[in-house]
Amino acid sequence: MVPHGIRLSLGGAEDVDQHRVAHLARCAEVLDAPLVSEHIAFVRAGGTEAGHLLPVPRTRDALDVLVDNVLLAQAQLPVPLALEPIAALFEWPEDEMDEATFLTELLDRTGAWLLLDVANVYANATNRAAASGALLARLPLERIAYVHVAGGAERGGLYHDTHTDAVPPEVLDLLSELSALHHSPAVLLERDSHYPPEAQLRAELDAVAHAAACHRSPARCPFDEPGGARRAPGRAGRRPGDRW
Repeated sequence: MVPHGIRLSLGGAEDVDQHRVAHLARCAEVLDAPLVSEHIAFVRAGGTEAGHLLPVPRTRDALDVLVDNVLLAQAQLPVPLALEPIAALFEWPEDEMDEATFLTELLDRTGAWLLLDVANVYANATNRAAASGALLARLPLERIAYVHVAGGAERGGLYHDTHTDAVPPEVLDLLSELSALHHSPAVLLERDSHYPPEAQLRAELDAVAHAAACHRSPARCPFDEPGGARRAPGRAGRRPGDRW
């Protein structure tokens, strides 16, 4: 099991809440988790909770703050941290970098792993009228810890990552495209509510497994590789050879 955080607010201007980090660390210890994950987002500012994952401006100043907060969190965590880019319904006009450049520098400076949600990649590309495959080709795919897929729906001219709808064919195609570029060690289907009948859910899982298996041979977890969990500055990691 992998604890998956939603409220650390790593992209916020305020320091990370150490009590929340300690709780996430405790969850990892109790579950004997190989890693934990959190979103590249902020959820609060000035004491106000947004109740939603909000995108971080892709500016040099915002990146510096994000890096500092990730390093603070990693210093308390007993296992590696994987960061997930979110599905955003808007972009900030002050953006100075594209997403691939921003993510690559973030991972380089923190030593964190990448939790890649292909449904989020599809959502962002659709809402920005961009090519989703172009982003995949520029990401540091060797840093992938594992992959998420999820369903969504179009509402009001925007694609929403709902986690309550079936995974669309376009997301499955993108997962297959990712598999052709990189052998990801694990793929997780996210379903938060509106669960379909068992037979329908099994069919969806089979479709995800088929898309993930296309073009690939068996992959090892990056934490199994010699040096795969090397400790980077400010980053907690398992010993090489420790397993999922």
